[in-house]
Parts: sequence; structure tokens; C-alpha cells
Amino acid sequence: MLQERIINADSVAINFFKGDGTMDTVVVVKIIRDKKTITSLSNAISASTTKPDLKCGYDGSLHFFKNNMVVQDIDFRMNDATCKYFTFKQAGELKATVLSDEASRLLQDIRSND
Repeated sequence: MLQERIINADSVAINFFKGDGTMDTVVVVKIIRDKKTITSLSNAISASTTKPDLKCGYDGSLHFFKNNMVVQDIDFRMNDATCKYFTFKQAGELKATVLSDEASRLLQDIRSND
């Protein structure tokens, strides 16, 4: 269900927080319109489900858009080796998927590209 919602997005806004797990400071914002990158993100996010750990905190958020409307908001934590998750609401419940090393590299590449 998540994959269906995000794979057809036409853009993604990514907010990178300061990286210490708190959600208070956005330090970098990236807008992705490249379909290949959106597909890579979609595949990484929907790879393997797990239970969300609410104590992990956040390093950023992804906002998937279709026709200028948000179709899905997803938070992520990637700077803590024991807490690497994407978290999101689905049917009113908090869900999580594993943020793989590959997904972490993809996010780091996006962050560092100008």
C-alpha cells in the first residue's frame, strides 16, 4: 500500500535536520524531481517492514508529492547505527521500515549534491 502511494510521486521534498535525533532544526532542504531517484527512494522505503522504535528520534523527513499535493510524509533516522528507520502513518497507525545502508548512502548523496 505504501509503495503504491509513493512510487507515482512526481516530486519529493527532503528536510535534513541537524542529525542528532531532534526534529527542531532543518539545515538542508532538497527537492527531487528525477523519476529514477524517486523510484530508488520508494524502493528503499518499502523494502522491509519492522516495528517502530519511538525512542529513536529523527534525522529528517520526506514529503512525497503528486500534482502539488502531499501523498505521504515519512520521517527517517539514519545517524544512529542501532536506530535506522523510516517511520510513517498508514491507516492511522505508526509503521516503520528498515533504513538500509544503501538507503543511507542514497540520502547522504542527495544531501551533498548541489
